[in-house]
Amino acid sequence: MEPEHASVNGRKTTQPHQRTHREVADELRARIRSGALPPGRRMPTQAQLAEEFGVERGTVRQALRILQSEHLLTNVTKGSPATVAPDLAKALTGPGAPPLPTTVALAPRIASAFAAQHVEIDALCLTSVSLTLAIGEPLRQIHAGRLKPAKIDVRVLLPSRDIDLAFPVPVAGRDGDGDPVHQRWLAMRNAQGQVLQHNLLALRATHGIDVSVSFRALPFTPPVKLYLLNGVESLFAYYTVTRREQEIDHRQLEMYDAEGTQSVLFAFEQGAGLRDTTFVEQSHLWFNALWETISSELLLTT
Repeated sequence: MEPEHASVNGRKTTQPHQRTHREVADELRARIRSGALPPGRRMPTQAQLAEEFGVERGTVRQALRILQSEHLLTNVTKGSPATVAPDLAKALTGPGAPPLPTTVALAPRIASAFAAQHVEIDALCLTSVSLTLAIGEPLRQIHAGRLKPAKIDVRVLLPSRDIDLAFPVPVAGRDGDGDPVHQRWLAMRNAQGQVLQHNLLALRATHGIDVSVSFRALPFTPPVKLYLLNGVESLFAYYTVTRREQEIDHRQLEMYDAEGTQSVLFAFEQGAGLRDTTFVEQSHLWFNALWETISSELLLTT
């Protein structure tokens, strides 16, 4: 946006940009998602928010109503401060919630899945970075004594190290087995998988939980990511490929890549209607077919 200009004594001066109600909503939404404004917390008053953002109270009210429509806030009135929704997991990822980036949507759904006695998670992805990050929260809750599943089964499908990936790949094309882009992806795939496996298997010794973690290799680059939770939820996202530049081994390389942590997740839940139920069922059929047919043993080694 271009700054506004006003004339003072014949000279033009630049006025500071005044935020719109959507920009205020974006900032407050980010605070809620990050935990800076936790569930159940009373928001600052509209007057305080107006002063902080340098806007009119009407702009603040419009912003708060946006967040209320997204089920992130309750009690949005003129007279009292709004409140952050007490059940953010449902607000962020439940039926009817807007699709959100993986970094926001996955962790609360994984945490909810770990409330079951038998936790079953199937994942198809490029590196398992998002899954490893998301499982951190239920692991903390298990160690704090707030969760105690009896059994955990995790299956992960990842691309094989031996294929020519469609992405990430140098724009100029892959340069043999020593290609730095491929080696960087492989190192990340293996490292994240090892962390995921180690953290989950450690629950056997620390909490006596029956844990199984399995990996298999796909003979293709997945254009989508998929998470199946306890047989009742399916979280689906597209890998959107972009062209970007990154330094690898002290070299600036142009590559085609996809930022999986920012991929927008679409949530489907069994029992939330015929379309959702069918999508969950077909997702399981598809995953199991890949697992049992064309996938192969995967070793998390370089």
